[in-house]
Amino acid sequence: MMDPHRPVVGTVIGDPAGIGPEVVAMALTSGRVHACSVPLLIGSAAAMERAVMATGGTARVRAMRSVEPLSDDPAIIDILDTGALPDDDLPLGEDTARGGEATAQWLDEMDRLARDGTIAATVLAPISTGSLKQVGKLSKVISPAPGETYLVLVTGPLRVAHLTDHMPLRQVCEIITPDLILRALRALDAAMRGWGLPRRRIAVAGLNPHAAGSEELDGIAPGIERARAEGIDAIGPESPDAVFRQCIEGRYDMVLAMYHDQGHIAVKTWGFSGNSVIMVGAPYIHVSVAHGTAYDIVGTGKADPAMMLNAMRIGGTLASGAGFPDDV
Repeated sequence: MMDPHRPVVGTVIGDPAGIGPEVVAMALTSGRVHACSVPLLIGSAAAMERAVMATGGTARVRAMRSVEPLSDDPAIIDILDTGALPDDDLPLGEDTARGGEATAQWLDEMDRLARDGTIAATVLAPISTGSLKQVGKLSKVISPAPGETYLVLVTGPLRVAHLTDHMPLRQVCEIITPDLILRALRALDAAMRGWGLPRRRIAVAGLNPHAAGSEELDGIAPGIERARAEGIDAIGPESPDAVFRQCIEGRYDMVLAMYHDQGHIAVKTWGFSGNSVIMVGAPYIHVSVAHGTAYDIVGTGKADPAMMLNAMRIGGTLASGAGFPDDV
């Protein structure tokens, strides 16, 4: 039976040619992942063994063809390896069709395990869109869609949700409506409640300088008013040049940014190392890192595991309803 205080969290090791396996190995050997979850990896046992060696680790990789009772031991890395990637050497530091096909199969397995309740949350190490494109599987990546799913970046006290993601600014101006704002605030409030956050104060950033424009008047403010009428603790539209600092200082628990760079610049300026990404609106808790495969440093021991460690810990604490770790 799953321990509600230490749920089973499934982590896809990422593209096997990138630093994903290495940062996963380093995160696990810290012992801090096991403090809040029972980890299960999904991927290639051979890739993990190579990563353990590259990072100077001593953990033993235990390969499983199906989910068995887990070791729950920092000295043992449990990995579900169904044979998607042959054990022969895969070249490091480059996109390959084999790597893309294996990653796609691992993503499918992760999704199946999450939907049937075998794992309580999912974590994704860095993948290669180039490898996935080679096999026509880029659609396997969960991408935010306005009004349905929302990207939330977390770095220390700053938590930023995005109303839109990779969208031209001209289009952002066109799609902002009270309904779109209301749907986002409902989704964020529900997610934060499920995560166990005792306070759910959401500040909505304006689109224009000083939050003074027609988008604020006609689209953003009415959506906030409707959310507040439903009991959601939302405020705004707030001036975007101040609202992120106010969240860092503890005035808010989340900021809803209107577009990609508005939120990402604030997050990456405040603290790039260690930040993690949550997908709100997915059918299960899904966390990933904010960096790529870093092909240029694979195997050098230079990879920073901070994002991976925080992502794996966040997956565990949110799945248990304990909120965010104090030190992410």
